[in-house]
Amino acid sequence: MTARRAVFHADDLGMSHGANAAFAELSAFGTITAGAVMVPCPWFPELAAMARADPTLDIGVHLTLTSEMPGYRWRPLTHPASSAGLTDPAGYFHPDVATLRRRADPVAVEAELRAQIEAALAAGIDVTHLDDHMGAVLAPEFADIYVRTATDYRLPLVMCPAFADYGGQHNLQDVTETAFAAGVAQARRAGFALFDRIAETDWHPDGPPGAVARAMISDLPAGLSYLALHVTRPDDIAAIDPGFHAIRTAEYDLYRTAAFRDWLTAQDIELLGMRPLREARRAPNERNTTWTASASA
Repeated sequence: MTARRAVFHADDLGMSHGANAAFAELSAFGTITAGAVMVPCPWFPELAAMARADPTLDIGVHLTLTSEMPGYRWRPLTHPASSAGLTDPAGYFHPDVATLRRRADPVAVEAELRAQIEAALAAGIDVTHLDDHMGAVLAPEFADIYVRTATDYRLPLVMCPAFADYGGQHNLQDVTETAFAAGVAQARRAGFALFDRIAETDWHPDGPPGAVARAMISDLPAGLSYLALHVTRPDDIAAIDPGFHAIRTAEYDLYRTAAFRDWLTAQDIELLGMRPLREARRAPNERNTTWTASASA
């Protein structure tokens, strides 16, 4: 067993056709090992059809509580009343996590998260895990819901032992280590394995995509890591995400090259998906602590 193991994860499935297509292509190519779908988004039905056609695809639910793209919005599945605080005046999810945290009723949040999981299962997706979109369910106001929901569905969740180890800190700007630790403690009590590091696409790179990606991967610590990537074919994403579409498509262009795949497979990193973590979580009389030293720390 290698000292470093990592899930190479495609985020934001269902947001665009380009994300879905890139995920299918790169899963077959071997540089992406899992992904997660945003159930409320317009391209969810296409991703669900892909999952039904190819049960080997490793797909979780990218729990979605925000709608951040200008001119391209999505709504809760649960159609909550405005008093629930889950939506803006037009009935869409709020565009940022800070507003969600100030306004959302946790009861409405939990109902929405469960509805998204149920919709994915009903669509024929063999859901392998739960993770966060924009860090929303990792916020102190909702982390207990995240842990409870994952426990009830017997699915692994994506969390790391300290806020400093989380690559999406920009979405949770005023969260302290102490506040984040409360959710971590609850996840540990529930027996969840934690990722030693959660790295994310560099949205403001200071070098070419290949160099930036190789540096991020080379810097992964010993133990179990999770790379939240945003690989996307250049189909519809330019209109959906005008600010960062080039970052997404450049990442896709890199991960589809044989040279990068060869470099990746030559590293001392074991690539794995989320399905093995789910099976470990569901094994009789087993706590999911064998994947990383952090789980028992």
